[in-house]
Amino acid sequence: MLTPRTTLARRVTAALDASPSRIPVLLGGCGSRRTTLLRQLRERIGRTAVEYIDVERTATTPERFLRAVTAVSPFPVADTSTPGPLGARAAFDATLGFFGRARTAAGEPATFFLDEFLELRTFESFPGLRRVLHDCIDGLAASSNRFVLTSRYVARTLRLLRDQSARFEVIHMPALSAEDTSDILGPTAAPGGADSDAHDAEYLARTVLALADGRPTYVRALADELAVLREHGGPGSGDAISALAGLLASEGRLAKQCEFSYELRLHRARGYGALKAILEILGDEEGLTLTEISHRLQRTPGSTKDYLSWLEDVDLVTSRSKRYSFTDPLLRVWVRLHCRATAPSEDDLAREVHRYALPRLPPQVEAPKPQPQAEPAFAMAGGPPSGIIEID
Repeated sequence: MLTPRTTLARRVTAALDASPSRIPVLLGGCGSRRTTLLRQLRERIGRTAVEYIDVERTATTPERFLRAVTAVSPFPVADTSTPGPLGARAAFDATLGFFGRARTAAGEPATFFLDEFLELRTFESFPGLRRVLHDCIDGLAASSNRFVLTSRYVARTLRLLRDQSARFEVIHMPALSAEDTSDILGPTAAPGGADSDAHDAEYLARTVLALADGRPTYVRALADELAVLREHGGPGSGDAISALAGLLASEGRLAKQCEFSYELRLHRARGYGALKAILEILGDEEGLTLTEISHRLQRTPGSTKDYLSWLEDVDLVTSRSKRYSFTDPLLRVWVRLHCRATAPSEDDLAREVHRYALPRLPPQVEAPKPQPQAEPAFAMAGGPPSGIIEID
């Protein structure tokens, strides 16, 4: 049976194999398994035919980025050295030239996976590179080589690609399904084979999926925590809400993941301090209008609108019908718990997690009761109830 993940991999492969090839752009938040998919595709296509580049880790200066891209490339590299300093603009142009003209050892088009390609914005502080992302997009679109791009910043990417070449195919990473979640939970969700166990396993999978908002990294954390609780037994060993509370404690795994996403996105945005204040305001109450937020922030509506647009730019908040809310609902729980002067107590954890979880729990449906099988007619007439006719 095809899962959303295998369908996604096939869609990316079909885009690369098209003539001319399309350029898939995979968009999804932290932990949506964009990088995992790239690595799986790289193994499927072949390491000698694909160069995977972690742009987030290698985009320091244009010169060093060029060296990082070419140093371990599986494709033949022309000598890019010059008698003197290369310079930022020249180094970036050389990188684009390599992306555009590289070929495999057999002379076929090269394939590049650019993970977190928006991090090329790092180069905008260098002379002559104010339009570095537009230059990159134009260069890739003009090349006959094959590319897959990824980014965790959905709003920024969509704005960048709004009027670009039709070669770019935006693909949003899908949320997990209940079946995916059940597979991740494994034995935790299906301890036995009875109908009641199967029913409980299905309900647990739907509960975990709802609490995790369909996000793979959250589902995996809950599955691992439930496995640990189950191994040790005791109260709450199969309770997803208790597992979530433990994961959101100060040293919990989800607390650290939320902190990473929170800080990473805020540091990529402008107006760091004011943005944190707005997130705290929305942590207290969501669905506020611009005017309501500006009053609580004690800033003008104009400046507040700028702050909100910067938060939207890094997918921290979403506006629906001119009312603002967190894009990631679990991140809001983390803000309520941890963006304050003291660490949360156990009572704080229990209160906030229950407040978050209870409206999201799937409806409990009773497991179907097994129906008694009717006895064969001859059994009613005194024949053996097993249904086997005995002959003396």
